[in-house]
Amino acid sequence: MLIAGCVVAAVAALIHAYIFVLESVLWRTPRARRVFGSTEQAAAATAPMAFNQGFYNLFLTIEVVVGIVLLAAGYTAAGATAVLIGTGSMLAAGLVLILSDRSKARPALIQAVPPLIAIVLLVIGLVSR
Repeated sequence: MLIAGCVVAAVAALIHAYIFVLESVLWRTPRARRVFGSTEQAAAATAPMAFNQGFYNLFLTIEVVVGIVLLAAGYTAAGATAVLIGTGSMLAAGLVLILSDRSKARPALIQAVPPLIAIVLLVIGLVSR
């Protein structure tokens, strides 16, 4: 189960890396505006906030990837801690999104479900060792 949990955690990390790119690199492009339902004017006005927010997603991605590497290297306690904190934060961010704006249910689920599955699989894998 640890391997399955790491695979799903890696998927969650990839999703958050993509969100980083959209928010911090492509925010003012038509593609990002389409994804986030923004106008050109709103994107220009919110670009500094999006840039900053994108880095939160990048840091979560890095945390999960480092945790996976540590787990693979045999550092179970440190690796599991990093993966669980990273995926837990991803899950919490998805919950905040859906609780703050019900119209964002789809992106919230995309953001929250893979980390939730990863957490469940990792915990089962850790407990069954």
